[in-house]
Amino acid sequence: MKKRSILLSVILVLLILLSSCSKLGKPAEQAENGAEEQVLLVWDQFYREEESKVIETLNAEFEAAHPGVRIQREVKVLDDLRTTVKLALSKEDGPDVAQVNQGRNDMGALVEAGLLLPLNGYLEKYNWGSVFSTSVASRNSFTNDGKTFGTGSLYGVSPTAEVVGVFYNKTLFKKHKWDVPTTFEDFEALLAEIKADGVTPISFGTLDGWNAIHEYSAIQHLLVSLDYINNLTYGVNNVSFDTPENRQAAQILQDWANAGYFSDGFPGIGYDDSNNLFKAGNGAMTITGSWLAPELLVGTDQEFGFFLLPPYEGKSGLAIGGVGIPFAIRSTSEKQELAAEYLNWMISPRAAELWAGAGMLPAMALPENTKVKTDNLFGDTLTAWNTINQANAVGHYIDWATPTFYDTLVAELQKLLGGISTPAGLTEAVEADYAAFLESRSK
Repeated sequence: MKKRSILLSVILVLLILLSSCSKLGKPAEQAENGAEEQVLLVWDQFYREEESKVIETLNAEFEAAHPGVRIQREVKVLDDLRTTVKLALSKEDGPDVAQVNQGRNDMGALVEAGLLLPLNGYLEKYNWGSVFSTSVASRNSFTNDGKTFGTGSLYGVSPTAEVVGVFYNKTLFKKHKWDVPTTFEDFEALLAEIKADGVTPISFGTLDGWNAIHEYSAIQHLLVSLDYINNLTYGVNNVSFDTPENRQAAQILQDWANAGYFSDGFPGIGYDDSNNLFKAGNGAMTITGSWLAPELLVGTDQEFGFFLLPPYEGKSGLAIGGVGIPFAIRSTSEKQELAAEYLNWMISPRAAELWAGAGMLPAMALPENTKVKTDNLFGDTLTAWNTINQANAVGHYIDWATPTFYDTLVAELQKLLGGISTPAGLTEAVEADYAAFLESRSK
């Protein structure tokens, strides 16, 4: 009896230990129905308040439609995203979905490294061809070796559209009786008039570098053809950057700086700070992308509008535009199907309506029964986008042209605006970068 009692005691202890081990090994996170929770790790760069609200709403609604799924969102500012996403995507626990900037230096490098999943199968499965045009898709496409931009496989889908133009302070315009210009000649005359009235014509700061490219290229797009800007950006047909048109654009930008048309101390002012100055009424205009609109709709007593930088009299002009930074899928993610569903949700009619409601241009068409108001700043940006889209006048972000084009152009623009370089010096330096890239690619 004693041996039997000891044996029963040992068995009982073993059962208790096994039970404890079972509890320790149980998944820490479970869905409400008892199934293990699926976590989709997503990196995005919608850090500004209004756009972040849209993403949070879309994420919550996606989770509600997918019981047992949780979106783990990590928000990055663009520069941080660009510098960290490659390493993150190379890890097995990296983001399943991440926004990846277009162009050779970002998306192209990730495609070449085999870190992004080609989306052609999902393009067909979800009929994304009915959501965006071939032209739009080309901006998120590369050949599978990452060498050729603008063709090949689709590697990302963009939820928003963008157009770079002129935001203007309607409150100040009404007060000083300034008119919205219809030609570039009128625009330059307006700059001088605003300056003479004691107001900063253009709220602008170059501390962050990248927005100086937009300032320069907005002018450049009035001087070049669509064929040229396509060839330059996609690296085809051996065009040069050292052209009279590009030098003229640099000269105009330098003249504006010398005339005092920019914010005082602009070399030391960051992009967000210059926007805050403009929002507070310290500047009549600012040249940037439509993504700024949501910030100008809240938290200010000023009223704002938007117009395209007007073309020279009697001529047509392009505008920088396209689609926003796309969502892509990590090639080694074990949740590719779920990730693709997430991408499909990001470009859904519901997403279009939420973006429009926040004042940002959706890359997708609005639902037919939409109640989004367009008699406001958002309507101005929507009109601008429709204008260039219908006129086939959508240009490019030229820093996509080579892997080092961004750094070279930013450095040259800083020197130009600082008065230590010339327009010819800028175009020659950028052309050296561009020509070296074309030569290296031909080997």
